[in-house]
Amino acid sequence: MRKFASGGLRSLLIHSFQQKHILRPHHPSSSLSSSLPRFLSSSTPVLDFTPPSTSSMADPSASKLPVTLQNINPKILKCEYAVRGEIVTLAQRLQEELLANPGSHPFDEILYCNIGNPQSLGQHPITFFREVLALCDHPSILDKSETQGLFSADAIERAWQILDQIPGRATGAYSHSQGIKGLRDTIAAGIEARDGYPADPNDIFLTDGASPAVHMMMQLLISSEQDGILCPIPQYPLYSASIALHGGTLVPYFLDEASGWGLETSELKKQLEDARSKGINPRALVVINPGNPTGQVLAEDNQRQIVEFCKQEGLVLLADEVYQENVYVPDKEFHSFKKVSRSMGYGEKDISLVSFQSVSKGYYGECGKRGGYMEVTGISPDVREQIYKVASVNLCSNISGQILASLVMSPPKVGDESYELYCAEKDGILSSLARRAKVKDALNNLEGVTCNRAEGAMYLFPRINLPQKAIKAAEAANTAPDAFYCRRLLNATGIVVVPGSGFGQVPGTWHFRCTILPQEDKIPAIVTRLTDFHKSFMDEFRD
Repeated sequence: MRKFASGGLRSLLIHSFQQKHILRPHHPSSSLSSSLPRFLSSSTPVLDFTPPSTSSMADPSASKLPVTLQNINPKILKCEYAVRGEIVTLAQRLQEELLANPGSHPFDEILYCNIGNPQSLGQHPITFFREVLALCDHPSILDKSETQGLFSADAIERAWQILDQIPGRATGAYSHSQGIKGLRDTIAAGIEARDGYPADPNDIFLTDGASPAVHMMMQLLISSEQDGILCPIPQYPLYSASIALHGGTLVPYFLDEASGWGLETSELKKQLEDARSKGINPRALVVINPGNPTGQVLAEDNQRQIVEFCKQEGLVLLADEVYQENVYVPDKEFHSFKKVSRSMGYGEKDISLVSFQSVSKGYYGECGKRGGYMEVTGISPDVREQIYKVASVNLCSNISGQILASLVMSPPKVGDESYELYCAEKDGILSSLARRAKVKDALNNLEGVTCNRAEGAMYLFPRINLPQKAIKAAEAANTAPDAFYCRRLLNATGIVVVPGSGFGQVPGTWHFRCTILPQEDKIPAIVTRLTDFHKSFMDEFRD
């Protein structure tokens, strides 16, 4: 027997944009003051965020404190993260009121449809993953006879394999700053099996989810506000927030809602040229595939066009691929940008590509474990040293997340004891998500609402054509019209969704993002509540 050794304010002022030489997206209905995101920095194309005064937020004695809104880093004030913004803050307050005083609102629970947080809405973790984690974290039970009856044989064997790769066999110890080498070997093998092209473990940086990896690359690429990052609109607000925090400029390109949120390279070219004409130096292109918040899955031909565009324009391709397991339609499938670029004959010397993956999404949904990685290719050794230096400042990512990332890329195989249960759990989760994605049909039945199908990811992004009376009421309340709608929806039903203005949208259009994650048995109630509210709202504000 083996032995173990050891703003809320919306301030979209066109005049300030012109004064600050901020980029405008080229679009036929270019009224930026009405609908582009509130969260972007004034050094980005679309926002000048004016913070609230301290007098409205604190008592007079606060002005005597050494830290005030006037003397903190202004980049902090300029970034917002709508997914956990003011609507969610209100929801949390309402939840506290329901606990303290049941019956105080016209609903009995808050339904959080604002964030891709599967286990908070009842999704169960994958048994094999949790067994391995438990054994790695408490290895003294590996030698106990009872363990053989409680844990599967392949989970026990995998735990031993992983522990043998960890210095001191201690999950509570620091690891190599890039991540445990043996786990990176496993992940590289998983990438190679997925794509059919070699992967180098030295290209892998293990991180606390994909978000720190994104921040790391923004920190590397942005040296001043003249450095631009091309981002899709709508986009996941992590990108606008990280660009703002690191002092760069967001260069937006619009996805085409009419074609199912298609990505046109002609739009990329137009925005790139406009940026350069304003003195902005675009450094990278962000592509989210499958899309967040839009749920589209890119066709392989479209990906080839994007790769070619980045190669010709000298852009780093930042590929957010955290929803690669979440594809729900038979006519689409996920292809990594690494696979696509290699199939085109492009190697390390041809294109710079950074791919992001996370254990938070897919069918595993382990958001709280904070595991993820980036694969950095086409980057010179001297620059890679600088990336490693930045990673080393944080010492290392958490070990549980590192282990999970390796398990995600190397799950049970045919013949393993856990294989049948693993497949049943995985297929059950993904097929349930595919069924829940069809809630878009109910949204399309609402007056003035249109919603593209969710081909992948975990979200729907319906467009709502709001009456002018509702838009004027929102203006009177000093808020975006879609935020006004979402706030009213929350107060009436307890359903939490995110205004489209938090992600960006074509000027003059309004949306909201909702997840497809609530348990299937709750979907009918959500649809009923939303339908009743929407009818009442439209009747109240009918022109």
